[in-house]
Amino acid sequence: MTVFFIGAGPGDPELITVKGQRLVRSCPVILYAGSLVPEAVLEGNSAERVVNTAELNLDQIVALLEEAHQKGQDVARVHSGDPSLYGAIGEQIRRLNALNIPYEIVPGVTATAACAASLGCELTLPDVSQTLILTRYASKTTMPAGEALGDLARHRATMAIHLGVRHLARIVDELLPHYGADCPVAVVYRASWPDEERVSGTLADIGEKVQGTQIERTALILVGRVLAADAFSDSSLYAKTHRQAV
Repeated sequence: MTVFFIGAGPGDPELITVKGQRLVRSCPVILYAGSLVPEAVLEGNSAERVVNTAELNLDQIVALLEEAHQKGQDVARVHSGDPSLYGAIGEQIRRLNALNIPYEIVPGVTATAACAASLGCELTLPDVSQTLILTRYASKTTMPAGEALGDLARHRATMAIHLGVRHLARIVDELLPHYGADCPVAVVYRASWPDEERVSGTLADIGEKVQGTQIERTALILVGRVLAADAFSDSSLYAKTHRQAV
């Protein structure tokens, strides 16, 4: 048997990959993060057992995986977004390795990609930013040395900040010296879900704008000049002089 860590995508059930959907519909056991994965993602499954792991701890989850392994059953372990980004699969994999239980990671559409799609923008533009930094705000989980927001902000690259909207004022204070008060910012709540909400502004006014909403969690903060850029060079990809393999 194999444990498949499947990225269900950001919320829209149509954004799961073809492979992920096939596994969800064919695995006899499904463990899914019910607080972040819509039940519509599980439609069409023929599983013998479907468990919402939202209220389970790591030991309980691993016990279910081990039980399935002993029965020779494949498991669809369904996470939101892409499981390799803030999916908390590392500790599960460590336990599986200790138990000699095989696993496979099936990538998914990230929340960052869904936010960019919702905002209708490209996150890497010539002359503006060719780097995207994915990070989180240090609250319960501490950040390694050199990865504080202020350190990362020195690059002035496009930045996607997870799990930080409750600390937006502190985030703005750390970013301001590097990006400037007029730098565009977008806060996207539950990107691609039916109740998605977007708030756009600058570092100078985004805090006030978000205060006027009910956004408290499950939101991504995007920062960077690409969000409102118009003066940038065309990519060489489609230039007449560019040669492409056929």
